[in-house]
Amino acid sequence: MKRSNVGAVMTSNVVKAEYDASFKEVARLLNQHGISGLPIVDVNQRVIGVVSETDLLARQVEADDPYRPPRRFHWPRISSASRQRRTKAHARTAEQLMSRPVVTVHADADVAEAARTMARHHIERLPVVDEEQHLVGMVTRRDLLQLFLRTDDDIRSDVIDEVIADTLSLPPQAVNVTVREGVVTLSGQLEHRTEIEIAVRMTRQIDGVVAVDDQLTFRHDDAHLRLTERAPHGVADDWLRKL
Repeated sequence: MKRSNVGAVMTSNVVKAEYDASFKEVARLLNQHGISGLPIVDVNQRVIGVVSETDLLARQVEADDPYRPPRRFHWPRISSASRQRRTKAHARTAEQLMSRPVVTVHADADVAEAARTMARHHIERLPVVDEEQHLVGMVTRRDLLQLFLRTDDDIRSDVIDEVIADTLSLPPQAVNVTVREGVVTLSGQLEHRTEIEIAVRMTRQIDGVVAVDDQLTFRHDDAHLRLTERAPHGVADDWLRKL
């Protein structure tokens, strides 16, 4: 089944900064384009880091408070995180400001993979790169959410064409497919129980599907049969092996 990849939802016209861009220049770019972060590239346009509003605000966070009474003793903070914050607080260039190592994604990656990467690293944007780490685009959480704005009619068409017709090799009317607010309801009767498992699992993979309400029934329970005893069934066999 063909699913949307990062290249289909990313922004190709990326606002970026060179590694030697000044603090002020980075701040102006963020403000001018109404964005909260941008990738930093080297002279070969390879992504080497990302600067966010948080990185710029580190200067204010680490700045001395003029109203705080002077401390008699000062114990230096020597953790790597503390050193990085202090470096950013005194940064003058994008290279000194940026966070690294940079987390990137390829244009042909699945959108689900991009979403998992963002969640795992607690970030809101990913530079999209080619095989040599050259910048080709930018994808944000908002870009990924566009998939859930697909219309119910489009989702229903995909379920009928890709799942019912192409994979299960059944006529479109074999399964009643309704979609409301991204929730797909499958109803009707199929020949085998395993066909239901395939239909439900593959429907969940359709872009824009929020949930699947399985109301299907079956005539024959073939779930106990060994796959080696079953006759080849094309694409469906591949999915059965993954169940």
